[in-house]
Amino acid sequence: MEFKIIKKSKRSRARLGLLKTQNGVVETPCFVPVATQAVVKTLTSEEAEQAKCQILIANTFHLHLKPGENIVKKSGGLHKFMNWQRPLMTDSGGFQVFSLGFGKDLGTGKILNAHNANIKLIDADESIRSGNQPKEVKITKDGVYFNSPVDGRKLFLGPKESIKIQEDLGADIIFSFDECPPPSADYKYVKGSLLKTHEWAKICLKVKKSRQTLFGIVQGGRYKDLRMESAKFIASLDFDGFGIGGEFGSDKKQMVAMLHQTVKELPDEKPRHLLGIGYLKDMESVIKQGIDSFDCTIPTHYARRGMAFINLKNPVKIDLSKKSFLNNKNPLDKNCGCFVCQEYKINYITHLFRAKEITALKLLTFHNLYFLILLSKKSGKK
Repeated sequence: MEFKIIKKSKRSRARLGLLKTQNGVVETPCFVPVATQAVVKTLTSEEAEQAKCQILIANTFHLHLKPGENIVKKSGGLHKFMNWQRPLMTDSGGFQVFSLGFGKDLGTGKILNAHNANIKLIDADESIRSGNQPKEVKITKDGVYFNSPVDGRKLFLGPKESIKIQEDLGADIIFSFDECPPPSADYKYVKGSLLKTHEWAKICLKVKKSRQTLFGIVQGGRYKDLRMESAKFIASLDFDGFGIGGEFGSDKKQMVAMLHQTVKELPDEKPRHLLGIGYLKDMESVIKQGIDSFDCTIPTHYARRGMAFINLKNPVKIDLSKKSFLNNKNPLDKNCGCFVCQEYKINYITHLFRAKEITALKLLTFHNLYFLILLSKKSGKK
């Protein structure tokens, strides 16, 4: 891998760069669509490329379950398996430590947000403390024991296992194994979690045998001193780039301030990837903090619920499940160059969605990806 910074903003930390891999060049800043099961939901790989996707991120844990990394390896690796000719990332499986553990137990996402009805706020008496364990996941100093969500069998994933799986999958960029701590965890829990993540980072570097690019992951939750400690430690190791994971607090200002402090501790010449953040209102602010790439399920997740992003100058989303849109004969966005906006009208897409036709999900996914990728480019030039 080679990373070259082409231009830096004079008003912020935003920067334009080129990330060169053996499977192509990625222009940064870049939105990275999620291809959990080696596919962007509802799209073929060719359609994902037509939507201007430069790079995708697949899920190590889920591909380990289905179809298994051995099947992928025998097929020539992920690129050939999914017929994707451009760069690929795989995550470490660390997020599933949270999502199948405390996240499942408490019904929360990794970010506590009082305005999101799907997230259960945890008060002080319900915080996760040092020594607490999820119901169906056991976290140890060596790694994590899971019950497979597919067939219930016992699974173990640690730093050695994560790297081996990612080497067999064959993505261009892989990540060190980490624990994504729950957002309600207290200071002592996050501190202990951080020490495990740091030890696992050293093991990942030691056991990696491939020539793949390896990113180390910075954790620390919403605690500023732990974020800085983690950034300094991970930056001191011989990683090719850095991922920034976990949550930063429910306040967007707090997230920006935390990113500001974290990025200060990371070497300028290496790429920085923000894991699992990509709402419309986040995009410009994270790019201004010097983030080079970031992934999020939002464009596909929203598409499956009938939501479309419009208006590149002042981005908003519209809900095409509403019956009133059946009378709207305009394109989704008259200024958008994607084929959906060029060839289809809002009333038709609304009809498809309300009729539960899967073509609606394909059209909305394509448009949302195209829109967010253009928005990330636009934000990087400010």
